[in-house]
Amino acid sequence: MKLNELRDRDGASKSRKRVGRGIGSGTGKTGGRGVKGQSSRSGVAINGFEGGQMPVYRRLPKRGFKNIFAKDLNIVSLARVQQAIDAKKLDAKKPVTAEALVEAGVLRRVRDGVRVLGDGELTTKVAFEVAGASKSAVEKIEKAGGSIKLPEAKAAE
Repeated sequence: MKLNELRDRDGASKSRKRVGRGIGSGTGKTGGRGVKGQSSRSGVAINGFEGGQMPVYRRLPKRGFKNIFAKDLNIVSLARVQQAIDAKKLDAKKPVTAEALVEAGVLRRVRDGVRVLGDGELTTKVAFEVAGASKSAVEKIEKAGGSIKLPEAKAAE
């Protein structure tokens, strides 16, 4: 085989549909646009247009707002962390971070950080390095002899 003999496998690349190139092509004459009317002409973009009737996006009232600065946090309970430690999936001697939780299979992926909630009991001494924690979670972690490190001293939100 030589370089000039190289080519794609049959059916690997499909030739594009050339519209309006004769009746024999199957997409000739009107080119799949139907007959007459606004959408048969060029330069038409009628998304959301309802023929002069007030469109649905203008009929419905505006409600609320979306905070574009909101952080998308993973939420983990103390019970879930303790469960992972008991199953020997999480090492209690190392700090508990988002990456460690993903590795242990507690979380699926790291988002903007982890927030620990105080559901359940923590019996092991663990050091946490997370984005946030509830007051009850902080109390339970410290009661178990552990520590919690939060960014820029945001102890309890």
